[in-house]
Amino acid sequence: MIVEQLSLVDFRNYAAADVTLGAGANVFVGRNGQGKTNLAEAIGYFATLGSHRVSQDAPMVRDGADAAIVRMRLGYGERRVLLEAQLNRSGSNKARVNGSPVKTAELPRYAQVVLFAPEDLQIVRADPSARRRFADQLLIQRAPRMAGVLGDYDRVLKQRTALLKSARARGIRGEGLSTLDVWDDKLVQLGTEVIRARLALAEDLAGPVADAYAQIAGADHRPELEWSLSISGHDPEDEGDLDTPTAAPRALDQRGGAGGAGDQRGEAGGAEEIQRQFRAALAARRSAELDRGVTLVGPHRDDLVLRVRGLPVKGYASHGESWSVALSLRLASAELLRAQSQLGDPVLILDDVFAELDADRRARLAALVEGYEQVVVTAAVEEDVPPALRARTVRVVAGRIVTDPTQERDEEPEVVER
Repeated sequence: MIVEQLSLVDFRNYAAADVTLGAGANVFVGRNGQGKTNLAEAIGYFATLGSHRVSQDAPMVRDGADAAIVRMRLGYGERRVLLEAQLNRSGSNKARVNGSPVKTAELPRYAQVVLFAPEDLQIVRADPSARRRFADQLLIQRAPRMAGVLGDYDRVLKQRTALLKSARARGIRGEGLSTLDVWDDKLVQLGTEVIRARLALAEDLAGPVADAYAQIAGADHRPELEWSLSISGHDPEDEGDLDTPTAAPRALDQRGGAGGAGDQRGEAGGAEEIQRQFRAALAARRSAELDRGVTLVGPHRDDLVLRVRGLPVKGYASHGESWSVALSLRLASAELLRAQSQLGDPVLILDDVFAELDADRRARLAALVEGYEQVVVTAAVEEDVPPALRARTVRVVAGRIVTDPTQERDEEPEVVER
């Protein structure tokens, strides 16, 4: 799969712009603040329905405009698909596929993109929500139906938490909370599906992460990843014990099979055991939940624990090790999508990455990614990008797309701005 054409209207600092991309490596070059990352962000939106920089869509709409339009033509061999997203400053977004209206949630079925950016260092260094977001975005790319499951879980969670807050304010306890049992059932049902999918994902990522890390770092530091589950007796959001070298997350026994999105390996007993632990944990924390007015058990409070050399990455890994782990997570994600997808390779985006790496890691990373159908690189300094990835260069100047004439035979430089 490759992106052949990207068109923007009122997106970030672009009033209107069009850019043509080709198979292989494409490099967007420009000084900081010119709009390079905005192009990467627009491509990535179709795969994750979000930005890698902000949690809301409104900042992606150009100042003074009510909506942004992003169009992307994808090529899968001889087949072409035109995707369109309208990002509204307020209200629901809209989407089209080949001109026909579709639900926005349908877009990731057509676009698979893996984007690595400096912000990804927060996956390994920030709080658990960053790691949950990474995992859930990958789950949706592997099985787009998981977007619905995760959305339903969030809605049930909000309803249950609102009930807890109301009960706390009114001093309701015991039999007066019969409605809470209904929400518990829904929370357990949906939460179990999310937990099983995440466990399966961690299992599938383990090998590719270890392989990618060894190739990037040039050393085997035994990278590991494992879910620490709040249903197993402690709360990763509340406790700091995972930052100590002796801590081990009390994770669910996965021998019964994690099962997950698009994965039928899990046995029925795996789901039943998760549900049993989930219900027991909810019962054990009921009093604390009522005191705090917060749902304290479920996948919304779990953490993906990352280690190298047997130590947690967060708090113990060096800067280079942290970068290598973050890169390995994204490259492993690309390998998973590449192996299972009928769309071909995912589009691989490296947003302002090479400036952060030493020469050795630059060369290693270039060797790992140059075999993908399409790689999009952004850089402030063209020389930071290894020569193997400089097949086609597009220059970005203050929201203008300037095609480098040395890369286009018999064509004048193209500048599109309206």
